[in-house]
Amino acid sequence: MTDRLRDKILPVLTILTGIVIAWYAFAVVLNGPFQRDLDRRAGEAPGTLEFVLKTWAQPKPTLPAPHQVVETFVKTTFMVKPWTRRSLVYHSWVTLSSTFVGFAFGAVLGILIAVGIVHFASLDRSLMPWIITSQTIPILAIAPMVVVVFASIGITGLFPKALISTYLSFFPVAVGMVKGLRSPETMHLDLMHTYNATRAQTFWKLRVPASLPFLFASMKVAVAASLVGAIVAELPTGAVAGIGAKLLSGSYYSQTIDIWAALVAGSLVAIVLVALVDIAGRVTMRAMGGRPA
Repeated sequence: MTDRLRDKILPVLTILTGIVIAWYAFAVVLNGPFQRDLDRRAGEAPGTLEFVLKTWAQPKPTLPAPHQVVETFVKTTFMVKPWTRRSLVYHSWVTLSSTFVGFAFGAVLGILIAVGIVHFASLDRSLMPWIITSQTIPILAIAPMVVVVFASIGITGLFPKALISTYLSFFPVAVGMVKGLRSPETMHLDLMHTYNATRAQTFWKLRVPASLPFLFASMKVAVAASLVGAIVAELPTGAVAGIGAKLLSGSYYSQTIDIWAALVAGSLVAIVLVALVDIAGRVTMRAMGGRPA
């Protein structure tokens, strides 16, 4: 337990402490000009400590202090009913629904593309360049077009958001799976050929187990990208629910504390999703006898 604390937990806590200290310092710097203007108008001349505390207590600061974000996050997560629009749990679930659908479609699409590329050289030469090119287009440019096009034919809600999540999540899965399916050494492939194994047997008994570490590593990236896609997709739709909607409403009314609380909620959701994929990967690789990551 002592070694674990020293090797894993202590470094994380050290970095986190540094981030919090820097955050408080930047809050003073960024909120200071407005606070000086307020004090000047009120005819006040606070001391240094009082001035610093005031910059950390503004109702609509440029940069909220960490304790303000934590307070708002706790209040909107645990102090309200989770099925109301005031709850971050509710908004997180709305975003998660499109994230799950988009990630599922993206993972399946990425795997199918990878299998095709590995088994057909023509697809590798013709399809892979277009897949790479597709990721050079900013998602902020694609999202409004997708939403508008589908809205024009009467399709709104979950599907357009899930489609944008799919667009972001299929690429890392496809690239990782291609790398994984091609990872078996030539000696192992020759051994399967010596045993007179069919292409299907080589695929399922050698290529797939060897690809699992690559697949689940890429799926961790894909699930986080899928969440980002779902949040971005909520921005041009004028959605009234979801983490993206909270960010949008916060920007409209200059509720910076709410914006940062929503960002914290999104970060925690991403951590949970990546952890779930990691657990699923470990269980699957243990069951199939794949190489440990």
